Amino acid sequence: MVKIKDLVQLGPVIPVLAFESAEQGEHVSRALHTGGVKVLEITLRTAAGLAAIERASQLADDIVVGVGTITKSEHCAQAKKAGAQFGVSPGLTKDLHLAAQDAGLPLLPGVMTPSDLIQAIELEYDIVKFFPAQQAGGIAMLQALYGPFPNLRFCPTGGITAQTAPDFLKQPNVVCVGGSWLTPKTAVTSQDWAEITRLAQLASQLNNY
Repeated sequence: MVKIKDLVQLGPVIPVLAFESAEQGEHVSRALHTGGVKVLEITLRTAAGLAAIERASQLADDIVVGVGTITKSEHCAQAKKAGAQFGVSPGLTKDLHLAAQDAGLPLLPGVMTPSDLIQAIELEYDIVKFFPAQQAGGIAMLQALYGPFPNLRFCPTGGITAQTAPDFLKQPNVVCVGGSWLTPKTAVTSQDWAEITRLAQLASQLNNY
């Protein structure tokens, strides 16, 4: 079973993905992997999510496919059955935590407030998703949280771009970032897989500080 602390070290950027079809998901996932991105978060924001996870999981031995936008307990078992190796949620409840444990699905839970962080620590998480990062205060908020929560590490996601990602990655409490800029809509709709591979290569070269 993959551990969150290990997968966040596999690359500085985890692309956040939503697909209209399983076939589209396969093409995009392959293009990202070709560009050096080994960890993918395929969300349940569309009906094709689970099928896309199943296809992407079979593309390569070194690809790590997770399920994103987990908002219901039943999502954990469904995603695990489809081949997901980890889960990402926009928030955290005890029921969601228990469902992930029952499914054997390592969870990267979403947090935004100090109260969220305290609950995550109580449930023994030491790496969490800061979401929505930009809207919740961005780098200034992460710096403010470092004082009372020096041992907690973050994967900021939400509103991060290729231009701002390096500044987020410089923060001492940031282990990686999540983002959708690796798969611009224009490239996906025009099936410009080479452009997605190019963006993946650039993202893979960012520093995990």
